[in-house]
Amino acid sequence: MPSNAHNLSRREFLRHGTTVAAGAAAASFLAGSHRVLGANDELVIAVIGLRGRGNGLLNDFAGIQGVRVGALCDCDENVLNKRAEEFERKYGYKPKTEYDLRKVYEDKSIDAVVIGMPNHWHALATIWAVQGGKHVYVEKPCSHNIWEGRKMVEAARKYDRIVQVGFQNRSIKNVRAAMEFLHSGKLGRIYMARGLCFKPRDSFGQFPDSAVPKGVHWDLWIGPADWYPFNEGKFHYNWHWHWNTGNGDTGNQGPHQFDVARWGLGKTEHPVRINSHGGYYKFQDVCSQETPNTQTSLFEYADGTLLEFGTRGLYTNAEDGITIGNLFYGTEGWMHLNGSTWKTYMGRKNEPGPSSTSYEPAADPMNLTGAGGGNHVENFVAAVKAGKREMLTCDIEVGFMSTCLPHLANIAYRLGRQVIFDGKKEKFVGDPEADKMLTRKYRPPFVVPANI
Repeated sequence: MPSNAHNLSRREFLRHGTTVAAGAAAASFLAGSHRVLGANDELVIAVIGLRGRGNGLLNDFAGIQGVRVGALCDCDENVLNKRAEEFERKYGYKPKTEYDLRKVYEDKSIDAVVIGMPNHWHALATIWAVQGGKHVYVEKPCSHNIWEGRKMVEAARKYDRIVQVGFQNRSIKNVRAAMEFLHSGKLGRIYMARGLCFKPRDSFGQFPDSAVPKGVHWDLWIGPADWYPFNEGKFHYNWHWHWNTGNGDTGNQGPHQFDVARWGLGKTEHPVRINSHGGYYKFQDVCSQETPNTQTSLFEYADGTLLEFGTRGLYTNAEDGITIGNLFYGTEGWMHLNGSTWKTYMGRKNEPGPSSTSYEPAADPMNLTGAGGGNHVENFVAAVKAGKREMLTCDIEVGFMSTCLPHLANIAYRLGRQVIFDGKKEKFVGDPEADKMLTRKYRPPFVVPANI
């Protein structure tokens, strides 16, 4: 990366606020602009990206006692104004509104940011936030590619900020109990996991390029991605299905089941061999989608452990009644995990074993965060207030390791061949063609810096 790319990114960031020295000095200044919270202090958050998942997170956080929403941010002012009005009616107060996330990061009253933006923004938005002294809750997948995901981990550690990835299964009591059971050895050695993402999706059509709608800050929306003219078919939600901004369903719904699969296998390292095959079937002549709607991926770890993943976006049967979920296979039995409901079957005769209705975990691992569907965001709030990263159920490094799996699958799919990965170096073995796909060419000033 050219040396001036990082400086340009920082200058652009700082141009919107107080003028300070550029480069490392600027980053140091920004990282120092945060307050230390106590358990009883109000946590002031900003939510960035408000249309879909971000709006759900906004309401999750707003409902937590001791949390105040200080700012709302979206580069589509039509969405921003709508959410601000809805929020004031529902909660009785009006947060600040900004269309540029950099203005949020300059605001010293904001303790933490919640990132519900499209995938291509997750890494840079997180890095800028921690450099600005903010804690971060970022949606899955945590990054758009593997290289920038590692930079997120480096930034969180350097600036000593708490960063949680939105793999909510990590905070569901029954799922945690299932993982405890898998790791207990009662199913023998878990030699294979299977993740399922069977989610039928119809064509969204093809659209001509057109004028940018009023209120949409298109250059900001594109951010780090390659620039292209406004196109409705590549904008709200449909960005998922184009490689420039999304990662397909393997990298959309899939990351949740990839995370559970890796967790159940007890793997803290990357796989070695990756294969992935499939295609975009049925709608290829009537839809602009680039990512596959059918994809079968296979990962092999150094010890021979296997992870299979099935992505199906057309019409299909379930597997043992599961369309979104996981299956685990051990030398003494197997597990069915569907949402937070799990069952086990033992031996050749498939005799019913412990299940989510009969198994009592050793302890409630979520006792610091309360109960209910908001467990994951409550876990983040509790960790921030306590100033203890170790309280997180999905720290950025945990989330990054799981996020790498769909990225590796997509690289193998796009190359149409097996790839061999060196997990320690986070590079492919003798494969410069594959290595190019570990990162992207960033569009100044929206550059993920090589030196955090």
